[in-house]
Amino acid sequence: MTRPRGSSLLLLTILVALVASTDPDKNKIEWRELKTISASNANVKQCLWFAVREYNEESADKYLFQVVKIVQVKMQVTDRLEYLIDVELARSNCRKLSNNNENCSIQENFKLEKKVRCSFLVGALPWNGEFTVMKKECADA
Repeated sequence: MTRPRGSSLLLLTILVALVASTDPDKNKIEWRELKTISASNANVKQCLWFAVREYNEESADKYLFQVVKIVQVKMQVTDRLEYLIDVELARSNCRKLSNNNENCSIQENFKLEKKVRCSFLVGALPWNGEFTVMKKECADA
């Protein structure tokens, strides 16, 4: 009968020793500061193109949206480059099913006008051509 109690006591002793020896500073999450960068940065352009393409694919709208204004861009380095991009998008005159998406302009028909403001957090390994929209928040502008 002492054997189960002895095993429990041994496990309890190990647990207490582990908790007592844990350095609380090692368990803290280190947040990196987001630094403002230029919207003309080549990686920013790639990330924004990718995010808007994904936005258009996921949107139920019949028309494509285009960037009207880049509000701000911030970046941090983690295990990848992470770009926080705030933009204003507007509905274009190009339908999604059209193959001619290069000559799109912003919708001028006031009944079809629509603008949204989005924040995209894009993770990038641009040297590998890898982009991921990690977070997306959009609201009507």
